[in-house]
Amino acid sequence: SPFDPMTTFDRYIGMDYIDAANPVAGQAKIVIEAHHCNPTGNINGAVIISLADNISTGAANRAYFEKTGEQKFMVGVDLHAVMLANQQGGTIRGYATPVRVGRRITVIRTEVRGDDDRLLAEVTTTHVPI
Repeated sequence: SPFDPMTTFDRYIGMDYIDAANPVAGQAKIVIEAHHCNPTGNINGAVIISLADNISTGAANRAYFEKTGEQKFMVGVDLHAVMLANQQGGTIRGYATPVRVGRRITVIRTEVRGDDDRLLAEVTTTHVPI
């Protein structure tokens, strides 16, 4: 079977945690390669959204556990993205911050920044525990 359970999507897209010792810190990066780009040479929007989705889920998991002491997986049920800029090549970094942590709904705001700390996207996600 071509399915490898050890190759999760974040690894597949080349996502690395900025703080490798603390991968749930809500910060990660992707060094952009040719397969991350659209035909114009800019970063495909799905790469930016994927980075934000991955780290926002981790941030929601951590925030929920810190509030409740319960280990639940926080499923994303809503994602709103505002794409503000783009770039060719370089590195993108995502920073996820809890906005509201409740027993039923957790909201995370994630900034995706490019080279020179340029803001590329603002992503707000809503998560529920399962």
